[in-house]
Formats: sequence, structure tokens, C-alpha cells
Amino acid sequence: MPPETTTRVREPVTTWYLEMRAPGALRRARVPQPAPPILRAAQALPMFSRFLYTAVGGHWHWRDRLGWSYARWMRWLDRPELQTWVMYVDATPAGYIELEKQAGDDVEIAYFGLMREFTGRGLGGHLLSVGIERAWELGARRVWVHTCTLDGPHALANYEARGLVRYHEETKIVERPAAPDGPWPGWDDEDAGRGGG
Repeated sequence: MPPETTTRVREPVTTWYLEMRAPGALRRARVPQPAPPILRAAQALPMFSRFLYTAVGGHWHWRDRLGWSYARWMRWLDRPELQTWVMYVDATPAGYIELEKQAGDDVEIAYFGLMREFTGRGLGGHLLSVGIERAWELGARRVWVHTCTLDGPHALANYEARGLVRYHEETKIVERPAAPDGPWPGWDDEDAGRGGG
């Protein structure tokens, strides 16, 4: 597991569950110009997937996979039910969406997001639109996702703008480190030194 910070907080965290039950419910976002390529990472590569996970989620308290070993990552990735789609801007990975086909032909958007440096350009809506299309191509009966108050501030609005509808909500008290883990140890000190993102 990742090293713990000395300061921890307890707070209520609300989680929203959303779903889409027909391909026609998708409201596609505007395609940025030039259109960024979104390519499937077809080879199971734990170090690449861990890079995406920490680069996107490090600022938003994504913690559940930080302690995964190479073997654990490989068990997760090396399955026909799992697809990872990566958006590239100027040949640089900018964000990703991870899809998992589950029992009953549900497809979960397991992870989705952009690196902080690429937000605010209309890229997230486009990536999510393409990801939902790919989920339906997997033979989905429904597409679903959950997000919470520890995710990026625009996540819920983006899901709803694309046509996903809330079907459940819950709030629990969660104990967590006061600051996110970041993409690498010490990132917060370096980030503060350069004036933030």
C-alpha cells in the first residue's frame, strides 16, 4: 500500500450511480478540432495502466489500486472483458477510459478521466462519448458508472450531459489522507513551488 500521510480527515462522501440503457440515449459532445486520436491499448501492460491511473487520479484521491503488484495488474488487464482506450493530444497521453464487460452484459466505465494539464479544452466530453460508444459495441445491455465527491468537480455533470441517468445515491463517512497521493511522492511540494497547476 502507499505510504500514509500523517494528517487524515473523516468526511461524508457521496457516491452517485448512473446508467444508460439504450445507445440512442447518448448525447455526444462536440468533437475538438483537430480531433484527438483515441486508441485502444490492446496489449496488457501494467506499467502503462498504472501510469494512467496515477497521472489522472493522483489529484483526486484514487487510491484503491496504488498497492497493486505487477501480477495483480496483469490479472485485471489480461482479460477479454477489459478494454482501455487512451486519448492522445500532440502524441501525448491526455486521458483514458477503462471499460469492463460484466455478468448480464452490463458494461461498467471502471475508470475515466483526463490529466489535469488537459482539462478545460472540451476533451473530456469527447473521450466519454467515444468510450460510451465503445461500451455499446461490446454488446452492452446497459452502460453504468459511479462517481463521488472525491472525483474531479466536473465528473458528475459530464456523465449526465452525455445522457447517463442517476439511479442510486449513497453517503458514507470516509477516512482518507488530507491531501491526494499525487502522481508521485512529493508532488505536492513541487506543485506548490511552481504555483500549482
